[in-house]
Amino acid sequence: MTAPPGHRRLARSLARALPVSPAVVLLLLFLAGPIGYCAYIAFTDLQLTGQAHESFVGFENFRTAFGDEDFINAVWLTLVFTFLSSIVGQNTLGLALASLMQRASKPVRTITGAVVITAWVLPEVVAGFLLYAFFRRDGTLNSVLDFLHLPSQNWLYTLPILAVSFANVWRGTAFSMLVYSAALNEIPKEITEAAQVDGASGWRRMWHITLPMIRRSIGTNLMLNTLQTLSVFGLIWVMTRGGPGNRSQTLPLFMYEQAFQKSMIGYGTAVALLLLLVGSLFSLVYMRLLRTEV
Repeated sequence: MTAPPGHRRLARSLARALPVSPAVVLLLLFLAGPIGYCAYIAFTDLQLTGQAHESFVGFENFRTAFGDEDFINAVWLTLVFTFLSSIVGQNTLGLALASLMQRASKPVRTITGAVVITAWVLPEVVAGFLLYAFFRRDGTLNSVLDFLHLPSQNWLYTLPILAVSFANVWRGTAFSMLVYSAALNEIPKEITEAAQVDGASGWRRMWHITLPMIRRSIGTNLMLNTLQTLSVFGLIWVMTRGGPGNRSQTLPLFMYEQAFQKSMIGYGTAVALLLLLVGSLFSLVYMRLLRTEV
């Protein structure tokens, strides 16, 4: 007896879905499950200590956040940190290094790549201690400035958000450099050589040929770098712990303080969901740009 067409289509769909079903189960268990539980906790007053049972408080945690000056300060510093260290710093420096390495000799490419990638593969805590030693009052930077008879200062006190932004650029530029190196290698040499023969300068070739042809790589790199930078915790914690005061306290550090130092798990989880929302908004913008045709 022949099975009905609907049953055959269902059987084919199940057969195609069977190989990916373990991955789907794992995603539901270890990704969707924790996110759903965190979403529930964000609407409660759960605390680490001094509480037998949590209570449902609705949107109270979110109203508290938007009325908290420290939260607003953390949002602002997160945007500044992300803009300086990811959108401007890592993206621009990575593209510049990739472009220069295209023209450099093999020894220069090898040495530059090794130095930049070493900073990338260092554990975040180690990188934080290295940059702390570089920026501290009696650290490497001030020693160099004193040797040059230039004014020095306590960088981690006077300009903490700039110091941690520079540290994140130093540590994360390698990723952008590798992405752009691969993208630049895909550009046909005939196009750039023809533009050079026509008299186009290096800047004009970069602006009118190179950047449009690697625009999708730029969008992908910006999206990945932005999402990674939004969640940076260990680097800032090692260097400044969000200080002095709260002048380098980004959202991950503010969330940690509320949830684990002040024991307000519900409020801290609400902040985490807002951070997830910020990352989602960035992703939507970049995905929109990636869908646009060149």
